[in-house]
Amino acid sequence: MNILIAAPTSREYRNITAAIERLHDKRHNYETVCCGVGKAAAAATVAAAVTRSEHPYDLIAVIGYAAGTADFRQGDIVEPSQVRYHDCNIPDGFVPELTDPYPLIGGDGTQLFTGDSFVDASIVRDIKSHFGITRAIFDMEIGAVAIAASLCGAIPVAAVKMISDVPEQGHTDLSYEEFADTHSDFMPLLERLERR
Repeated sequence: MNILIAAPTSREYRNITAAIERLHDKRHNYETVCCGVGKAAAAATVAAAVTRSEHPYDLIAVIGYAAGTADFRQGDIVEPSQVRYHDCNIPDGFVPELTDPYPLIGGDGTQLFTGDSFVDASIVRDIKSHFGITRAIFDMEIGAVAIAASLCGAIPVAAVKMISDVPEQGHTDLSYEEFADTHSDFMPLLERLERR
């Protein structure tokens, strides 16, 4: 398969490219982009990469860190099955491309929520209450990447995330930084893609 890997931050980009360089006998062809943090940057970067590519992509994979609800631990690797925005204040069904969930292939049943902010314990509590869920992970890009992939030829999207912080356990942006500084080996994330 030809796989486009989108890594939001320069740190995540370095981590995944280092893992690709160390991997021998790759099953797939990988191209990587640093897609930027947030919905707009991620969607624009992925759409540009897809339209400029000389060959079609079979899969877009978003790799990196994510926050999780209290039943996750730092270091857990998660492959969510669907993504939706948590920060759209729009009635359900009014703009379905923004309010409906998008499927992610190869997932483990976990829901992922995308929004343009770091989540803290109160935001996680509000999301759980609003959507009636107890378990989920949170990022700032995948929902937008799923929309871009849909508009660029219905390319399947997968996500492999390492839990960097658990806001309900008191973790903050400082906790994220400390974790990311000491957990830079993305080979376990890349191995998840290699199994496809």
